[in-house]
Amino acid sequence: MRITLELEPADIERFTAQFDRVRSTTRCVDEVEVIDAVKYALDHLQTSEAPTYVRKRLVEAQRLIVMLEDSCWALADPERSDVIGTLAYFGDPDDLIPDHVAVVGLLDDAILLELLLRRLRRVNRAYADFCAFRAALCGGADDPSTVPHRFARELAERRAVLHLRMRGSRASR
Repeated sequence: MRITLELEPADIERFTAQFDRVRSTTRCVDEVEVIDAVKYALDHLQTSEAPTYVRKRLVEAQRLIVMLEDSCWALADPERSDVIGTLAYFGDPDDLIPDHVAVVGLLDDAILLELLLRRLRRVNRAYADFCAFRAALCGGADDPSTVPHRFARELAERRAVLHLRMRGSRASR
């Protein structure tokens, strides 16, 4: 069976307003605390009852954390703030639909993650390109902690090009 949710512009505006409220309150919150809360939630959520759509978005939340914690990538604002704001919403168990509600409790989180992922698709593509470049440069190793110091300049140059590419795309929207 397939169930499709169609979000009208007014629905998206409601989610965006909710996201903006959370993001405005997270400006004073420590980024590490947000990431730790999301890691805790991901480790302790009862995802076996969640629909596949939701579980796929949880994987994307993990990827966002990896991107934020990648010191070689050094994602900056405004994209970093968008990711932290969304993760803060996700990490709040008592958001629009409380997470403990069976089956649908994570639906609002998944929708908000999807909206962010669509907005950051160029950022995600640039990060994937950066990871591929780093892996090729370092002989297949993509762990930032194993990047030899001698490749720092090449990585910095590539990162700068990719950041410009993703920002140029943002400015043209």
